[in-house]
Amino acid sequence: MMKNYFFYLLLTLTLPFAATSQNGSNVQNAAIPKDAAVNVTMTDFKNNVLNNEIVVFKSKLNGKEYQGLTDDKGKFTVRLPSGDTYEIFILGFKDSSSYNFLEIPALKGNAYYKEPFVVDIQHMPAKSFVLEDCNFETGKATLEESSYAVLDELVAYLVRKDDEKIEVGGHTDNVGTAAKNLVLSQDRANTVRAYLLTKGIDPARVTAKGYGMTKPVASNGTAEGRAQNRRTEVTIL
Repeated sequence: MMKNYFFYLLLTLTLPFAATSQNGSNVQNAAIPKDAAVNVTMTDFKNNVLNNEIVVFKSKLNGKEYQGLTDDKGKFTVRLPSGDTYEIFILGFKDSSSYNFLEIPALKGNAYYKEPFVVDIQHMPAKSFVLEDCNFETGKATLEESSYAVLDELVAYLVRKDDEKIEVGGHTDNVGTAAKNLVLSQDRANTVRAYLLTKGIDPARVTAKGYGMTKPVASNGTAEGRAQNRRTEVTIL
């Protein structure tokens, strides 16, 4: 789970009513839908549309996942089998948080859902996150090979969120002088930016800034704290 990830959410569910087929048989008619449409709309707390956000509905019965991507109006529609409860997630960068459930009751005979369920979500996306497992050789701005996986995930995120600009921030612990740490952090941020650009990300969307040892998130008095302070952080601009 990513650290420093915060969001707020207001979820409204509108339940549809069930209609019944004119066929009086209690046997389910194959032409009658056994699922229900779910219309999803996502905005922030100022009612600004949130596009290119992924929402996942996870079945409580079998764990199957259904997902949708909001369009330029912050909307999408997904169909979910009835007779199940779905846990709802919003996907962030490398993480997700569960915050509510949607129940779609089972229907008998030839009954079906005539109108869609409505899910209105107000959501505040995270404004910053740490690139866990983005590591460099000691005292250098050279990426370790294990770092490429998380950087490729950042590339995929930026491709999906093609309207976002980011700052790549480099941070160090307090080992060494402040001046050397400032240079090292800038060089490391530049390295990450350069990697993103080699993968096709528009240079105008990515800035790099080194903060050295000026913004610790833990005590530099322990090895664990120093490890937390040596980090690469992405901020949405």
